Amino acid sequence: MSDDQVDEFYVGYQPVAPPGIAKTLRRVSAALLFGILLLAVVLTLGQQRLPASFFEYGQRRDFEGVVRERPIAMLIVDRPRGALSAASESRYTFVGEGKHGAVSEVAGFEGRHVRLRGSLIYRDGITMIELASGTVVVIPSPSETTPPLKRDWLGVQTLAGEIVDSKCYLGVMNPGSRTPHRECAVRCISGGVPALFVVENFEGEKAALWLTTPDGGAVGRQVLDLIARPVEITGEVTREGDQLYLRADPRAYRALARGVEPLRH
Repeated sequence: MSDDQVDEFYVGYQPVAPPGIAKTLRRVSAALLFGILLLAVVLTLGQQRLPASFFEYGQRRDFEGVVRERPIAMLIVDRPRGALSAASESRYTFVGEGKHGAVSEVAGFEGRHVRLRGSLIYRDGITMIELASGTVVVIPSPSETTPPLKRDWLGVQTLAGEIVDSKCYLGVMNPGSRTPHRECAVRCISGGVPALFVVENFEGEKAALWLTTPDGGAVGRQVLDLIARPVEITGEVTREGDQLYLRADPRAYRALARGVEPLRH
């Protein structure tokens, strides 16, 4: 260090700092600025990326299609020819407003062609309608007969994953899963929102299956103790259109320790 630097003295109210002190301050300021920018980049990259899920809150659309009450209440809408998906129809699961299902709103409309209003919820190709109460109206069907239900049996499988409430998971909340969301999911499923079983394979790809009882009914409150926990379920897997279903007795669901492999056949 030079004698000039040793003798430098700076008082804060002076307009200009001595050269040596000014040089040191510039270096320290630049280092601090770089450190802050680097920390911001690291924190940003370390954040969990939220899934592409959507809820058109407050925006209601008109929907038209055929009602199916079981195994999960939904609206089946014919897709136009030339659509990108191989499926010939779209399926919109019904939920009610708030933390409620919509079974009572569509009861007795099985196989009927209807028009209704609701808000769209969707994620990863799974679509849902938050049904506006009292808007379901039967209309003349464009065809005289209701097309038969097409179901593909995919065999008995043993899967591990997480039980979630479908309404929040598909878009109303984000991410809508895991322990922080447990209390909300319990209230939603208790209120009649259908339960989904989310599984993940070894490549990190996710699939969601609608849970039903052996007779094709809703699992409802029978799964409340297992929400937001790793769970293993063995049951019959079927596909209807672009939707997957897992039929099994909820009493046979098995809670797993955390860290268990996500998907097994």
